[in-house]
Amino acid sequence: MNDISTGILLIVLIVLILLSAFFSGSETALMTLNRYRLKHLSDEGHRGAKLARRLLHRPDRLLGLILLGNNFVNILAASIATIIAMRLYGEAGIAIATFTLTLVILIFAEVTPKTLAALKPEKVAFVASFIYTPLLKVCYPLVWLVNMFANRLLSLVGVHAAEGKEDSLSAAEFRAVINEAKQIIPGQHSEMLLRILDLEKTSVEDIMVPRNEITGIDLTDDWSDIERQITNSQRTRVPVFHDSIDHTVGILHLRKVLNLFARGELNLDNVNAQIRKAYFIPAGTSLTRQLLNFQKKKRRSGLVVDEYGSIQGLVTLEDILEEIVGRFTTDAPTRNFDIHTQEDGSYLIDGGTHIRDINRNLNWSLPQRGPKTLNGLILEHMEMIPEPGTSLLIDNYSIEIMRTSKNAVQSVRILPLQKEDENEENQDDNFDENMG
Repeated sequence: MNDISTGILLIVLIVLILLSAFFSGSETALMTLNRYRLKHLSDEGHRGAKLARRLLHRPDRLLGLILLGNNFVNILAASIATIIAMRLYGEAGIAIATFTLTLVILIFAEVTPKTLAALKPEKVAFVASFIYTPLLKVCYPLVWLVNMFANRLLSLVGVHAAEGKEDSLSAAEFRAVINEAKQIIPGQHSEMLLRILDLEKTSVEDIMVPRNEITGIDLTDDWSDIERQITNSQRTRVPVFHDSIDHTVGILHLRKVLNLFARGELNLDNVNAQIRKAYFIPAGTSLTRQLLNFQKKKRRSGLVVDEYGSIQGLVTLEDILEEIVGRFTTDAPTRNFDIHTQEDGSYLIDGGTHIRDINRNLNWSLPQRGPKTLNGLILEHMEMIPEPGTSLLIDNYSIEIMRTSKNAVQSVRILPLQKEDENEENQDDNFDENMG
């Protein structure tokens, strides 16, 4: 080393610093690559992406190679810098070399290349993968030896490097990805994707037409009443029963029956011939499962039953689709939905309105864990039928009972309270104004 000129040693030192920058930057670039974009580019045939994905399949080997090279060039650079400094400054050169080289490596071989790699990971990583692939083959014995000791230590705490990292997304992570991608995905499309994820958390009970709102045909009625219901019904498919909805015999497709009416062949026998066997859905079935069940059984509607077999409501394919795409015009009447904005900022709401509809349309967060309707929520909270004028507070929402019947709350007035963070923000603003 003493026979080598200072100029050559300086050139070698610069080369080593550049190599250190390459190792540091490429490590950051490879580890910050978007795994899903990498998979896409690899499937598209991008050579650099294929090599990078192959290297990242065993990150322990890749990191072993990078750190082996980085530490080697850094130690060699420190030795050469010390020799150069001692030639120029004598014994004091050791301290000078230590301070100067630390500053140079920090700026030029760590912070700058890693920042660049974090901002442009693909450009750096794909170029580096062409270098690391053959280099790993050459240095594999040494890398294997280093990894053997490191992996043994990891196995003591139950970590196995050979298992790799799965490129799978949980529902929560996928939701975060959709929210992050709203700039490139139309808002309506992203909302639909999020609603699809919510189907699994929503059951048929949450969207069904409740039992008391089901309109059907009672075969024990007079024929004139049956004929009037058939011709005036707003639904395409209606349940047919004897005396009570619990005695349902099937579902009638009214369009087929109206064809009989047009030909003058409408009578009770022909109506009975058109009745299709009823399809029953257990309460608690998720919308995701029910959507698949409708597809499998080629049905468009079903009656929701509880554990005792009693009918609780009616759910249709259109109801589930509305949970994904939002409300659209159908031949069926919508659920009880009655919300009126008042001049003072409050809302006059029908007691039979579903809590999910209120939360969705007003962006509120009334509890949905138990009762499905506003009336049920109030009765559960008070454990009695309240008198008009009664006020109560549920989850920071001030509720005033406006009208009641013998067995239900008919209408209420709700004034949402300010959230705590909004109050604190207003208090901070007032404090700043007073101080000003």
